[in-house]
Amino acid sequence: MAFETVKNELEGRGFSVKTFATGGEAAAYLDGVIDGRTVGIGGSVTVQELGLYDKLASHNEVHWHWAGGPAERDAAMQTQVYITSANGLAETGEIINIDGTGNRVAATLYGHEKVYFVIGRNKLAPTYDAALWRARNIAGPKNAQRLNRKTPCAVKGDKCYDCKSPDRICRGLVVLWRPMMGAETEIILVDEDLGM
Repeated sequence: MAFETVKNELEGRGFSVKTFATGGEAAAYLDGVIDGRTVGIGGSVTVQELGLYDKLASHNEVHWHWAGGPAERDAAMQTQVYITSANGLAETGEIINIDGTGNRVAATLYGHEKVYFVIGRNKLAPTYDAALWRARNIAGPKNAQRLNRKTPCAVKGDKCYDCKSPDRICRGLVVLWRPMMGAETEIILVDEDLGM
């Protein structure tokens, strides 16, 4: 896939961008540039698929609630570096995330020296509206199923029903148009399908 359009749009908005052919190459890059730091990892199937926790934990202090529970989620908010993915990325440069607890999206907005988004080609959509649709109707239902939630989208697995279920995981939406002030933000684009 040609990432040139989205790369140019992201760079025009002030993001740093690196592109990789494979997830393995992206993981090796991150393992090389993040050293001796405190690292937080947001709930991310993409990060899990790349094995970043184990790689980075060998030479960094890494906090990821998937590896240690709620206390790790809180510790991840206090790190120098934060790594996550996105639910949708528009070719026009908008990065879209939907969250239930808020820790993952909050960490992309404030408190870290550097934030990395690792995004596979399957997250890319041609427009903002298409990226938002993807986040709500593909990533949302898949994540609700993964978490065994009792929501219409998890049961049917086909789309967002904008439900009122107490199990709903789609509770907050964050769109990044530009990097937040005070935090360097780097986008890692991978020419493989990664995450949900």
